[in-house]
Amino acid sequence: MKLPLNLYTANQVQELDRIAINDFDIAGFTLMKRAGRATFQQIQAAYPKAKTICVVCGTGNNGGDGYVIATDALKAGLSVNLIQVGNTHQICGDAQLARQAYLQLNGIESHYDTRLLDVDIIVDALFGTGLSRDITGLWAQVIEAINQSRAKVIAVDIPSGLDTDTGVILGVAIRADMTVTYIGLKAGLFTGKAREMTGHIKFHDLHIPKKVYSLLDKTTQVDKQLISEIFIQQVIKPRLRISHKGHHGHVLLVGGAEGMSGAIRLAAEASLRAGAGLVTVATASSHANMINLTRPELMVTGVEHAEALQVLIDKVDVIVIGPGLGQSDWAKALFNEVCESDKPKVLDADALNLLSKTSLSDVCWILTPHPAEAGRLLGVTTDVIEQNRYQSIQKIVKNRGGGCILK
Repeated sequence: MKLPLNLYTANQVQELDRIAINDFDIAGFTLMKRAGRATFQQIQAAYPKAKTICVVCGTGNNGGDGYVIATDALKAGLSVNLIQVGNTHQICGDAQLARQAYLQLNGIESHYDTRLLDVDIIVDALFGTGLSRDITGLWAQVIEAINQSRAKVIAVDIPSGLDTDTGVILGVAIRADMTVTYIGLKAGLFTGKAREMTGHIKFHDLHIPKKVYSLLDKTTQVDKQLISEIFIQQVIKPRLRISHKGHHGHVLLVGGAEGMSGAIRLAAEASLRAGAGLVTVATASSHANMINLTRPELMVTGVEHAEALQVLIDKVDVIVIGPGLGQSDWAKALFNEVCESDKPKVLDADALNLLSKTSLSDVCWILTPHPAEAGRLLGVTTDVIEQNRYQSIQKIVKNRGGGCILK
């Protein structure tokens, strides 16, 4: 199934689950069976030659999904190892029903033993979306052993050890080759260190009615969307066959202090590749005649004083400032000149560092910080930014206006 657009917090996915069960009379065990079977189908599609599988289960509903996967694997004729990490007396509800179905097929339930991980496929069904503490002890030992195995690793709903909302690693986390997630895409799967842990992300809505999503209180929904083909088609429309460069916008790029010509040249070329009809570069005079040596379609002007920049600003549609700009008096003057313009802007690199020393805000700019630059804008450390990238970007937009892309 194609990835949908919206991202959800753990609480929101739990609410979707509750609505489906309580308001639409879909049994929780039915959803669990659909989740397990959807995951096993993805395993079969991705690894059709796999003969051996080890399902590592916790004691919650994520573990219940694992028991369903193990049951389907037995029925499909695979050699199945199932490791239960935890006290089986804690297994209850739908997870217990899934466990009983597996045991009734003469499935074997084992304690942790590294030899059981010597298989083609390992399924991580340890922790689900409710995890909120660092993983330690035997649980951490098991995760580290899985990460060191030769097997392909499939995560159920979310790799164990990831914070569902922020993507932060809670002590230690599964490094999956594929993650099969259900009902709603978890925000934490798409940010921070999670991007190194999820592998290929697959999604299944478990056939819950579309109306379930409309009943969710969206007042706290993560206001971020994945870029889709539909979005791209709406924004980047086919060009008329009779069009010319003058029809497709004029970009001014400001930056490149003496000895720092590379970044501004790369940014200018990127503007051309992105489809800008005209691209002008305002840079240090010492290397202005070198910027377009192998890219003659770039128009390059050496700027010694900020006053000279205004003539260029008047001619363009959008301004990019920051690549290689530096923080000298020259850079500050150019920065101030650009910020006084009401033209749409993109602020990057040293323009963000200069911005952090002011209280300026603008509804008509896009800020593109990396975590350290974001930290300077908010007056916090890089670690604080990475602890919750969604919250950080929302604070930047609230304080500075416009839009923000946190790299």
